Amino acid sequence: MSSTVAFFGLGHMGGPMAANLVKAGYRVLGFDLVPELVTAAVAAGVEAAPSAAGAVAEADAVVTMLPAGRHVLALYREQGVLAAARPGTLFVDCSTIDVADARAAHEAVVAAGHRALDAPVSGGVVGAEAGTLTFMAGGGAEEFAAAAPLLDAMGRKAVHCGDAGAGQAAKICNNMILAVSMIGVSEAFVLAESLGLDHRALYEVASTASGQCWALTVNCPVPGPVPGSPANREYRPGFAAPLMAKDLGLAANALRAGGVEAPLGLKAAEMYAAFAAGEGAELDFSAIVRTLRPAGTRENGTPA
Repeated sequence: MSSTVAFFGLGHMGGPMAANLVKAGYRVLGFDLVPELVTAAVAAGVEAAPSAAGAVAEADAVVTMLPAGRHVLALYREQGVLAAARPGTLFVDCSTIDVADARAAHEAVVAAGHRALDAPVSGGVVGAEAGTLTFMAGGGAEEFAAAAPLLDAMGRKAVHCGDAGAGQAAKICNNMILAVSMIGVSEAFVLAESLGLDHRALYEVASTASGQCWALTVNCPVPGPVPGSPANREYRPGFAAPLMAKDLGLAANALRAGGVEAPLGLKAAEMYAAFAAGEGAELDFSAIVRTLRPAGTRENGTPA
C-alpha cells in the first residue's frame, strides 16, 4: 500500500476524500490554492504541503480532484509536479475532464517516467463524505491494481473500464443517463400535479414499477417521498446543477466529435447549461423541476 499520498484539490469532493485516506492510515500531503480549504483539511488530519512540487517529492501516489482538464495539465506540466515526483509515482486523476485531456494527461505522466490512471467518481458530496463513491478507471491493469487500496479507502466500488480515458468516457455516459432520467422524472411529477395526482401516490407506484430509477428513488426532485433528497432542504446541492452542466457539456462535445445521434442528451445539456447559468447556479441538479412548472407554481404544484 502507498503510505504517502499527495492530494491536490481539497474542495467539496476532494476534502472528504483526502480525509478518508487519512482515516485509512495514509499520510496525506494536501495542496489547494484556497487557504480555507487547506485549513479544513488539516483539521481532518491532512498535512499542508508548502507547494505543489513539495507535495509530491515524498509521495508514493498523487491524487488530483480539480475542476477541468486545463487545471490537471497545468499542474502536471507547468507547476513542476511531474518533474518533482519520484520515478514511477502513481498519478490518479479523479477529476471529471474531457476524454482528450485525460489521454493527454496520461501521456504526459508516462513520458515523465510515472504511472497514470484516470478515475472519475460518482456519488456526489454525500458519497465522498461517507466513503461510498464509485470509481470509473481508465489505464493499465497494473496501474488499476496498484490504485485499488487508495480507491477502496475513498469509495465502495471501482470498475476498470479500459485504457486511458475510458474512465472519463464512462463518467460522461453515466451522467448523461442521470440527467435525462432526472428531466423525465421531473416532467412526470409536473404532469401528475396538473392531473391532481399526489406526489407520494406517483412515487409509490413508479418506485416499484417500470419507472423506477436512481433519479426517482434516491434524488427525488419533489419534497416528501424521499426524506434524504435535496428537494427536502430547499435543493441545497448534493450534486450541484453547474457540475451536471459541466459533465453534460463534455458529453455534448464527445457526441458532436463522434457524430453520434443523441437528441435527448443534447437537449439535456442545453437545459442544464441554461439552468446553471441562472436560478440553478447554487442549487442541486434535481431543482431542474422548477423550470418545468408553470410560472407562479409552488413545489407541491399548487398556485403560489
